[in-house]
Amino acid sequence: MNSEKVLFAFFIVLALTLNFGFFVGSFDLPEHHNAYSLFAAIVVSLIATILKFGDRTHIGAVFLATSLVADLQLIAAAIVWGMVEQVFDDVLSGGSLASVVSLSGGALVANFTSVILLVAETITVRR
Repeated sequence: MNSEKVLFAFFIVLALTLNFGFFVGSFDLPEHHNAYSLFAAIVVSLIATILKFGDRTHIGAVFLATSLVADLQLIAAAIVWGMVEQVFDDVLSGGSLASVVSLSGGALVANFTSVILLVAETITVRR
């Protein structure tokens, strides 16, 4: 068993599950969306992105692209959250929370695409 591949797959799947955990819930209830789970999703997504550097294959480029999209979406969600609470001195609710969750949903689609690609690559690998 290749430990590098295991670590790579672990972080791709963990990024998806953490993002999903943040995304699930009502769009207008802040209790359903924890800032720490968004932070964890960002950190794990960035780690997954770092692990994707160095792969010179075509599928590696697509892995990197999907990871960069997920990073961009999650960081944008954190920026919106921070701007609302720190700059505008407002409580995150309603439309602002919907924006944060929607950005997280975009990252979720990118992470899901990475997992689909991982499964497809795993199926096509021959011994």
